[in-house]
Amino acid sequence: MFAGIDEVEWASMEHAYGPADDVPGLLRGLASADPAEREGALDGMYGAVHHQGDVYACTLACIPFLFELVADPGIQDRGSIVELLTSIGGIDLDEDDEEELDEEEIEGAANYAMAAAAVTAGAGVFFELIADEDPGVRLAAPLALATLHGHPVRVLALLRERLPVEPDEEVRLALVEAAGRVALRHRPLAGQVADWLSRLAAESYPPGLRLAALAQLARCAPEALPGDVVREVAELLRRLRATPADAADAADGAGEADPVLTAGPGDDPGPAADAAEERGAPVTLVGQLRALSAAESAGRTAPWTADLLRTLHVGLDDRVADRTALLTDQLRSPDLRQRIDAVRMSAGLIRAWRGSYEELVRLVGEQLDSPEPKLAEAASHVLEELFGLAAPAADALATRVAADPGDWVKEWASGPPGLGSAVKALARLGDARALPALAAALERPEVPHDVGFAIGYLGAAASPLAGVLRRRLGEIALDEGAYDRANPLLCGLTALRAGDAAPEVLRVLRGAPEYRGEWLRTSALRALCSFGSAAHCAVPELRALIRRPGTAAATEAAQALWAVDGDAEAVLPVLLEGLRAEHAHERRSAVTALGGLGARAEAAAPRLRALLSHDELWLRVDAAIALWEVSGRAEESVPVMLAAWEKNRAVRVRVAECLARMGAAGAGSDAAHVLRAELASARRHNAMDGGYGSHDTYEDEKLLALCRQALQGTTGKGPTT
Repeated sequence: MFAGIDEVEWASMEHAYGPADDVPGLLRGLASADPAEREGALDGMYGAVHHQGDVYACTLACIPFLFELVADPGIQDRGSIVELLTSIGGIDLDEDDEEELDEEEIEGAANYAMAAAAVTAGAGVFFELIADEDPGVRLAAPLALATLHGHPVRVLALLRERLPVEPDEEVRLALVEAAGRVALRHRPLAGQVADWLSRLAAESYPPGLRLAALAQLARCAPEALPGDVVREVAELLRRLRATPADAADAADGAGEADPVLTAGPGDDPGPAADAAEERGAPVTLVGQLRALSAAESAGRTAPWTADLLRTLHVGLDDRVADRTALLTDQLRSPDLRQRIDAVRMSAGLIRAWRGSYEELVRLVGEQLDSPEPKLAEAASHVLEELFGLAAPAADALATRVAADPGDWVKEWASGPPGLGSAVKALARLGDARALPALAAALERPEVPHDVGFAIGYLGAAASPLAGVLRRRLGEIALDEGAYDRANPLLCGLTALRAGDAAPEVLRVLRGAPEYRGEWLRTSALRALCSFGSAAHCAVPELRALIRRPGTAAATEAAQALWAVDGDAEAVLPVLLEGLRAEHAHERRSAVTALGGLGARAEAAAPRLRALLSHDELWLRVDAAIALWEVSGRAEESVPVMLAAWEKNRAVRVRVAECLARMGAAGAGSDAAHVLRAELASARRHNAMDGGYGSHDTYEDEKLLALCRQALQGTTGKGPTT
């Protein structure tokens, strides 16, 4: 084994962390009899040689030796090596990807192509592994074949032949998943695959296999799903909740040809789990991931159910009503783990798709009183991200908050404390029942970093907190830690427009330390701006700050001075100078402030007009809005905003807010067409594949409300006059 490995010039190659001269040791480690050494070697392969999916020259050089390993029945954990080869060779770059590559990425793309060719050339070995004695190898081989082999008809035939004789339930599910992958990669075979999957989903097969078949149908041929798919899946889940013996009895109709398809998994993790516990916490990333997977699966009768349901939900895609009905059924399950899965999947559905979720959210709220901490915690995290959509769970949240003061604030090993999820969710509803928790948080030695934002959502209901905010701000020591301690308090005072706190804010403004002093002054200036004329005591300080035009502080001070004193003659030259700032975000601040002056800043119109063609999209949008605000004319601004709307989804809330104030969405207008198209879309405007932001749902619901407001002709304040 490893003939010629020392002849490869490993030291001349590099991986993610430098010279690749350690790669021969990693390859030999994969062949070790020591489980810890094998795990460490696999961790090194993923961490350095195939770092985050990258393919280097050393990765390519490894491929022949990895094939040697998987072909040797004496090597343990070969299934992991099959998965590694599948990952190395399975990256597809479509034409759109290739068109977007820059010069630095061309070499990487060539490596991906060479890896795919090399692994595909050796993929015939996976045919032999489909019946290997090692269940881990048999588990990995089907997906490797479906992903890498160049003859999908042969692969599909083998998958179908193997299924009736495969004794391991999880491997049988992998065979079905591989068929779905074949259909996705080779669309001419999709009909044939769909026919087979439809037969597997029929009554004569056991529930796990039927659920897997339905999941893959949703993924590769959703049109072939039965019309009552929700009812069928709900019934399968009920059968899978039964004991293994009961599940086997329920599947007795499998027939003589498929007796092995009725086997059920056991509940006991067995001695392997005990041995793992004795070894202590894993130190490698691979080991940690395995431990997490084992912990997630422990005690489940059918631990793969959650993965099948996730696949089903992805396949159902925009069938929001079906997905909601299915999750509603899952949330009523007597199985705690199934409800945990449903809570998590509910979050994914609501983040990505618009719909009617009242009953679903109410059921998520019911999980808050579960004695299972994981379930209650998962539910509170989901509700935290829903903002106004969490209203059906308001009473459940209030009950949870009142019952558990110990959960009002979360302490972390590093970083400042933060509010608990249930408290944040209740505050984001504007529910005054969150006030006791917020008041207690403000009395802590270290105030939670997010308390000010929570107060902002409560609005006037949080006015009783103004006194303690003011007192705590007055106690802040103006040292290097001042920003972290003062900013949550300043955010709260800003939200409440608590002008009585102007003296305390002014003290912070005057005494801001050098460390993060600019950030602290900005927070203080924004608080004074929100106070308006109640902050008149700060006018001398604000006038002193605007004497340094062109700086971020001068722009913020000018905006505050306008709000406090209304002196346009003093403010306008400072803001015009701010339009020349070096950084785009500083210029945007000046543009926004000029818009706030309204007609008093009409002299700025030519310079704002010049920014409508700026390279920075956000600056163009801000300039268009400000130009309308100072001139009162929409004809120049609306086309710029609508062009930005199409180019960058992130600007849509800002644009819609302006259109609602403008009243520019008259019948038949371009703006009305854009707004109606947005409202007709089922997918949230900011939904991302593979990622999300904590405020995504809130921002999208805000966008929808603004679109409706603009189309109804209900304007807010117009241009400032």
